[in-house]
Amino acid sequence: MPGMTFNPRQTALLEEVRSQGFASIDALARKFGVTLQTVRRDVNLLAETGMLARFHGGVRVEGSTTENIAYRQRQVLNAEGKVRIARAVAKAVPEGCSLILNIGTTVEEIARALMHHRGLRVITNNLNVANILADNPDCEVIVAGGVLRSRDRGVVGEATVEFIRQFKVDIGLIGISGIEADGTLRDYDFREVKVARTIMEHSREVWLAADASKFHRQAMVELAHLSQVDRLFTDQPLAAPFGQILADSGVNCVVADQD
Repeated sequence: MPGMTFNPRQTALLEEVRSQGFASIDALARKFGVTLQTVRRDVNLLAETGMLARFHGGVRVEGSTTENIAYRQRQVLNAEGKVRIARAVAKAVPEGCSLILNIGTTVEEIARALMHHRGLRVITNNLNVANILADNPDCEVIVAGGVLRSRDRGVVGEATVEFIRQFKVDIGLIGISGIEADGTLRDYDFREVKVARTIMEHSREVWLAADASKFHRQAMVELAHLSQVDRLFTDQPLAAPFGQILADSGVNCVVADQD
């Protein structure tokens, strides 16, 4: 709605949801010291303008199921949470192991957190990851070939899949665009999904890094299910139903420490 203006509380609410990626109605009511009814009215208004999207019990950053938000926006979305996730992952990665790191801003943050690890062998289809870890003299970086996606420097396509099939690594470390309520992992680009599936197949352990904004977020292409990963690293305690899904599947969930 062109020309629409929001009151200070609505503006602050919008910024709160944008900073986290999503929020529950209850949490927003507590945050702003207002009733649930007031928050629902604010959220409905923001949803009508296309600024936010509703889901059962909460609200999230608006996004398409067919196209991810811009790379520069993703870099700053919940940046603090991604840094904490990266530290938790780096703490769990042993020195002297082999990894595959795929595409995504969280994965790039993990690469930064691995800068002081020794004896790593990292295969990646992410030129940003390769560029970061190239500055670690104790890390061998192997870059997959394929089609370069200019918007985020991800390498995708059949050549990338065939390249990764040569390897069997200790840890496959993947990011994801969305995790639905039934535990389905989804992404936007079918070529990227094919690469991620191959990474999972050629890793002895699969680690998923996903900040809170990824839960209840929809995307078009199915990658896998939460039950198919060995460890999930996230930045906030999981709300229902995700905790139960992980417990039923025996997935180890690591919630990154608050600084």
